[in-house]
Parts: sequence; C-alpha cells; structure tokens
Amino acid sequence: MVSIKDIAKRAGVSISTVSYALNGSTKVTEETRARIMALAEELDYIPNAAARNLKKQETKIIGAYLTDYSGAFYGHLLHGMREKLSKSGYELIVCTGTQSHRFLPERMIDGAIILDASFQDAELLSYAERGHKLVVLDRELMHDNIRQVLLDNQAGAELAVHTLLAAGLDKLYFVTGPKESYDSKRRLEAARAAVKDNPDVAYTEIQGHFDKESGMAAAEKITKEYSRPVGVFCFNDEMAIGVFNFLAGTEFIIGKDIHIIGFDNIEVSHYIDPRLTTIAYSKKKWGAMAAGALLDLIKGESEPDGPMKIQVSLLDGKSVRAVSK
Repeated sequence: MVSIKDIAKRAGVSISTVSYALNGSTKVTEETRARIMALAEELDYIPNAAARNLKKQETKIIGAYLTDYSGAFYGHLLHGMREKLSKSGYELIVCTGTQSHRFLPERMIDGAIILDASFQDAELLSYAERGHKLVVLDRELMHDNIRQVLLDNQAGAELAVHTLLAAGLDKLYFVTGPKESYDSKRRLEAARAAVKDNPDVAYTEIQGHFDKESGMAAAEKITKEYSRPVGVFCFNDEMAIGVFNFLAGTEFIIGKDIHIIGFDNIEVSHYIDPRLTTIAYSKKKWGAMAAGALLDLIKGESEPDGPMKIQVSLLDGKSVRAVSK
C-alpha cells in the first residue's frame, strides 16, 4: 500500500509537506499542492483513516449498538438517529456482538448509543471513565460521560393494566420479554404494582422472548387454562401478534373471551383484525433524542436533571371492551 513516505520520496519533499498538501493546509503553495495531489492520484494513494483520526481525535462516526436487528422495531429507531446525526455531519454505523465493543477503546467511533444487553454496566462505566461519550437506552447508569434516554415503561405498563381492569377483568396474564431486558423488567415491576391494590384480581406471568413464537406459546397456555374472560398484556407487539395468530385457529373471540394489549405500536399491528390495542410512542423520536443527547455530550453541553423520558400513550384498537357483569 502506498504511504505518505512514498509520495514524499517521488516528489522530493518532506513527509510533513505531503501531509500539509493532502490536508489542505495553507503552509504549502498551490503549485506544490497540485503536484502532490497529482502524484497521490497516480500512485493510487488511500489515506490512512486510523492515523488521521488519531491525530484529529475524531472520526465523525457514531456507533449504535443493538442486541440484534430482527423484528420491526429497529427501523424507525435507527432512522431517527441517522437523520439527527447527518444534520451535524456525523455518520451512523450499526453494531452487534461483543467483538464490536472494541470500536470504543480503539476510538474508531466518537461515541455510542447503547441498546445492547451484551454490555455489562461495569464495561460501560470503564469506557466512560476513559472519556468515551455514551447514551444508554436500556439501563439507568450515572456518569458525567453518560446520558440516559429511556422509554417511560412505568407509565405504559400502568396504562395497559388499568385499561384491562377498567374492562372488568379479574384474571390477567403478563407475557414478558427476555429476563435480561431492561424494558421488560421495568414493565413487569409496574404491571405488578398496578394490580397490587386489587386483591380480587389474579395474574399469571409467562416468560416470553419478544417474538411471535413466544406469543403463540403463551396463547396456547392461556387457552388451556381458560375458564372466564381474561386480559393479556404482552410486553411487545410481536408477542401480541403471536397471540392473535394462535387464537385465529380456535373458537376464542378476541375482545370478548381474550382481551389483548401490546406495547410498541409497530406498523404491522395496524393490519390485523381486530386492530391491536397497544402502548404507542415514537421510535423515530426516541432515536433522534438519543442522537441529540450524544451530540450535546460530545459538544460538552450541560447535563440534564435525570434521565430523558420518551412519553407513551394508549392506542385503542377496540380490542379491549367492557365485560358485562
């Protein structure tokens, strides 16, 4: 591979002169710059990005770390990030897996947005201690170099449970996400608290995995135990759609026998019949807020008081109806 040293030798100038010319410095004449640029093109010179970034201490690249890319959730989230970052001249790369964690200590990126359970808190805090800028979407972590942009899971879970209780249901199912999921943990805590003051209401927790398959498995369990109308709060829409899919092959009627609420308001949920009632929020806005928080952190803007919260609302698909007494 051709280096700056090779160009300097051909041009009969110093390495620093070549560096100035390639970087547009006024320390060289236009004639010298033109001659060096022509030689660089002739020799098919490719700049060493790693060396340049080390000198400048920036890459203009942000990493978005995700547990995986599957499902309909991530597209809008990443769109919001990319749109916000591009306005400030930053590029976005999407990372998954522990091998990509090295991008931070090797300073291949200027900062990271974390929605990835493969990071341990201690690892993120160690990066923050070394000056790396981070925004977390999936945990509460306090450090001067970390910002928190969190979904209001508590408000969403309370809305879901109170809606089912208002329909007169006294038997509920909570279909959770993976055990390591921050969002699932917070939703479960809030759902449990929401039924605590209703001693006549029974509830069962079913372990899910935020996918349609675990929603179908939950529906099979629910129908086998069925004795009266029940409410099902699925901690994301994909599992709720799995419940819908399973019930389509049974005699159970959604909105009469089994009342379902999801979480996320993914686009595909708009096309099922009956329309899914779900906890809605803007994933694009969440991504944009996360990117904005990271840019503020990189620029040294003052820290907000506590986590930034993404608001949620109930989108009533009319699949939750009052149960006649």
